[in-house]
Amino acid sequence: MKTLKIIKIGGNIIDNKEVLNQFLVSFSKISGPKILVHGGGKLATKLAHKMGVEVKIIDGRRITDLATLDIITMTYAGKVNKNIVAKLQANNCNSLGFSGADGNSIISEKRPIKDTDFGFVGDVIHINTSTLELLLDNNITPVFCAITHDKKGQLLNTNADTIASELAIGFAEKFKTELYYCFEKNGVLERLEDENSVIENINPKMYKNLIEQGIIADGMLPKLNDCFHAIHHHVAKVCIGKPEMIFNTNSTYTTIQK
Repeated sequence: MKTLKIIKIGGNIIDNKEVLNQFLVSFSKISGPKILVHGGGKLATKLAHKMGVEVKIIDGRRITDLATLDIITMTYAGKVNKNIVAKLQANNCNSLGFSGADGNSIISEKRPIKDTDFGFVGDVIHINTSTLELLLDNNITPVFCAITHDKKGQLLNTNADTIASELAIGFAEKFKTELYYCFEKNGVLERLEDENSVIENINPKMYKNLIEQGIIADGMLPKLNDCFHAIHHHVAKVCIGKPEMIFNTNSTYTTIQK
């Protein structure tokens, strides 16, 4: 069974041109099938401010009204996605930009209103791998932005970490899937102020304890939930850390365990 690497890069990498370029050079050199998933960085927020559209964030999550959805679509599926694809082509990595609507690859449903109305935010309900498999078989790398659709004509803003996790699960029957979450830290830290306090392995019992101790909180919670969701649905490997973890076996990072 072939290994498929699914790599998600966060806004902190996208927002830094030099770091992004270095990552894409290294990513292009990865042999075998691979998929890149990216967020939007701070560009959508900057564009919203320029256009006079209010940015609403509740518990670290963006409220997506129609005006915000337009800005996110322009930014994520347009400028950011196409710039990444162009840079990969410059590094001889043949790639194709995707939203979940393209190839009917990721279907979501609009998040139901409970305590908060998040607007046009989608929760993934199905992954179609057939089109993506054709590309991978022909050495073409899909590059996903954080936009999905509901198969009724509506685009939906969807968490990029979740998209990466669901793609890894969707391919797990046909590939040995490895999922890498890349950001600016060396991994999950025991002490935020200490870059070297990486927790190298986290299992479900440890995860519960770390939450109770307040070591894992805020934005790291949904990320780790996506990690455990993947590892419990036949994804072979899930890691969190700097991009170097993919290319350098001696680097320090966090591995999620069953």
